[in-house]
Amino acid sequence: MKKNELILDEMGSKEIVFCVSNMIIGFGILTLPNTIVRTTVSSDGWISILLGGGIAILIAIIIGKLIERFPGKNVHAIMSEVFNRTFAHFFSLCFALYYFLFVSYQIRSVSTITKLYLFDNTPEEFLGFTFLLVLAYGVAGSSIALVRMNVLFFPIVISVLSLLLLFNIGGFNVHRLLPMFKSDFTGIMKATKETTFSYLGVEIMLFYNIYVLKKQKVVSSMVRGILLPILFYFVTFIFVVVIFGTLVVENTLYPLAELAKEVEVPGEIFERFEFFFFVIWLISLFCTNVMALDVTLIAIGAVFQRLKKTTLLVILLPSIFIAGLLPSSIKELRIFSSWISYLGIIIAWILPALILLVIKLKEGMKHE
Repeated sequence: MKKNELILDEMGSKEIVFCVSNMIIGFGILTLPNTIVRTTVSSDGWISILLGGGIAILIAIIIGKLIERFPGKNVHAIMSEVFNRTFAHFFSLCFALYYFLFVSYQIRSVSTITKLYLFDNTPEEFLGFTFLLVLAYGVAGSSIALVRMNVLFFPIVISVLSLLLLFNIGGFNVHRLLPMFKSDFTGIMKATKETTFSYLGVEIMLFYNIYVLKKQKVVSSMVRGILLPILFYFVTFIFVVVIFGTLVVENTLYPLAELAKEVEVPGEIFERFEFFFFVIWLISLFCTNVMALDVTLIAIGAVFQRLKKTTLLVILLPSIFIAGLLPSSIKELRIFSSWISYLGIIIAWILPALILLVIKLKEGMKHE
């Protein structure tokens, strides 16, 4: 019985791949083409997608190597063992702050795009509050159930995205990719910075490592979880450029959403394919944000162990909702997103890399 329970609570390679991929491919794929086209010339944004993906793969390897050393332990337990409980508390609270802000931004973004394309007469605040309540309901369950949910929904999301691209293949104009390699180094680096932000999410395994009881193939699974977003970012960018052209993409906030509006399904099975697309995409965003909110609760709960999960949830929900309302315009929302991304790079990528370096140095000193 105990062995069966252990297996049910364990993450395999498939769960790791889908968990990492779904955490990355969230809201970013809707805005990424617009973001990188503004800093590059012609279709050169694809270069930044590959460069940013390379950086993300390196980080995935570093984080994978770190958690492989501590199978079955989350980041708080790892930090307590490597350093001390005080540092572990500080590190966990930093992560909690990052994911707290991440969820607040995502809720605001979901309400904005939902109002724009689905419910144009419904206030954004009501849409955001409804989505937050759904997240609260989802996170009330076990963490491993949320992880397993990715295995169920992520293939559906990818299938719908593939259909979206397939139905638009008739609008291809390859000449819109030309000329190529016209962007200067500064433009490519600015675009790479933006694409790197879009690959944030692999660090989720620092917390869900508690369910990885076998350290074999952790790194390779995390890398595969990065390769899927690289592929879909790349293909999506090429599609929106060859169909709309860089000038239209540069002036369209959500190019992928506009691509969904262009779909004409043979036989008129779906009169409005974009409605179907957004319903499925909201499921993907739910999976992404419910894991982020779950990690926020795990990080805070590791520090304040006497507080129950439901108590923490009741305390956090109003703060998350209010934080999401602070940006008063799309421009301020972009700035808010950039701040969160910089915070994520420092806390979720740079600090784990430094910690792995410290562990390596300590091991080297012991051998001497």
